[in-house]
Amino acid sequence: MIIGVIVASTSRFKRYGPVNSPSGAEDLSGKVIQDMIRAAGYTDHYQLVPDGIETIRDALGVSSADAIIICGGTGLTHLDLTIEAVEPLFEKTLPGFGEIFRWRSLEEVGTRAMLTRASAGIYQGKPIFCLPGTPEAARLGTELILAEIEHIINHIRE
Repeated sequence: MIIGVIVASTSRFKRYGPVNSPSGAEDLSGKVIQDMIRAAGYTDHYQLVPDGIETIRDALGVSSADAIIICGGTGLTHLDLTIEAVEPLFEKTLPGFGEIFRWRSLEEVGTRAMLTRASAGIYQGKPIFCLPGTPEAARLGTELILAEIEHIINHIRE
């Protein structure tokens, strides 16, 4: 199974360009996700893109992965557009992912967990997960995803 990792960060993209590895962009969150995917025995495909509705949608459109994790761009600033880019594309939503993510985040960051817009859904037959950009959020979200990814994909393919 291939899990695509799309990191949305305009500042990192401006500094490093379109790299294909978290080490090429000093990306701690991307590295956390990549390491966890590989430790679980899966293959990853990393892509760094600037924030923006079209750039995120373009990255989704060219991915041949079985599932995709998008990290970053879920905050509240005017540049945080991951949710706006992805949620309108969902054919089905997985609201439980965001609910569990926020519930588990509450234990780690307290009531600041209400600010997260972690989200998930199905687009073109594959699960798409949107995570906040911090290494801690990347770890928590990827842990939740990897615990259920095969089950989710099996249901989608039925």
